[in-house]
Amino acid sequence: MSEHTLMQVQTSPWGVVGRRSFLRSMSASAAGLAAAGALGWKEAVTLHAEELRQEGMSCILLFMNGGPSQFETFDPKPEHANGGPTKAIDTALSGVQLAENWTNLAKQMKDVSLIRSMTNKEGAHPRAVYQLHTGYLPSGAIKYPSFGAIVGKELGKPDSELPYYVSVGGRFNYNAGAGFLGMRYAPLAVQDPNRMPNNSQLTVSESRFDRRLDLMKDLEQDFAKSARHAVTEHQSVVKGAAGLVTSPKLTAFDLSKEKDSLRDKYGRTGFGQGCLLARRLVEHGVTFIEVELSGWDTHQD
Repeated sequence: MSEHTLMQVQTSPWGVVGRRSFLRSMSASAAGLAAAGALGWKEAVTLHAEELRQEGMSCILLFMNGGPSQFETFDPKPEHANGGPTKAIDTALSGVQLAENWTNLAKQMKDVSLIRSMTNKEGAHPRAVYQLHTGYLPSGAIKYPSFGAIVGKELGKPDSELPYYVSVGGRFNYNAGAGFLGMRYAPLAVQDPNRMPNNSQLTVSESRFDRRLDLMKDLEQDFAKSARHAVTEHQSVVKGAAGLVTSPKLTAFDLSKEKDSLRDKYGRTGFGQGCLLARRLVEHGVTFIEVELSGWDTHQD
């Protein structure tokens, strides 16, 4: 199984740190991002959290779930007996070639860091996806937090009206979520970027909505005496949801605010519109957005 990911780290609202410089700096501080595993990137994010937070840093992870053949994508071998008929083309980065159909990406390779040293013995898709999200294989004893949850916890603003972590698209929910960090750092799942999040509009007045929240707190008091953790987790979810539906920043999820010409450039697919939504969320201060493309594979073709 091969999982290809492209990552862009952005400042908010407009500055961009290239993938190459990001990976280089992360490697220097964490003794090699690719080799250090989960401990490396966690330490890097934690140790530099204050600096990244002050710079308004956010991360967009484009997760293509599956794996087309490397011969027709990132590692063509036209002269090799096993390479097949696909030809290689030069790219903007000297010494790096791609398969011939990837002409647009070839022009952007100076902004891409292509990691060829990654390897894994895990063959089960759900377990491998979990490992890529957390740095660990699934365990019955511990539910590990995903990269997005950790970034949200370390870099997210405590008073943010929007979620720290948003997950966009994907038919299969392999996302590891927040694990032992708790529901406060769990991702808000947006299945369709063309639709506002579910329950995003109040159907009652704000005053009545506030009274309902107060009533819920009263009803939970007795239960909290015997199950404090469960109540705290539930209150965290309710607080986040209540803040979201009453926040004017909810418009960050509304793609109708964008010009049709720009939406066309991103592509009128779920993944293309998901990338546009991710850009909007970064501009509104969301710390981590993952956009998933399920079935980026060639099993049937």
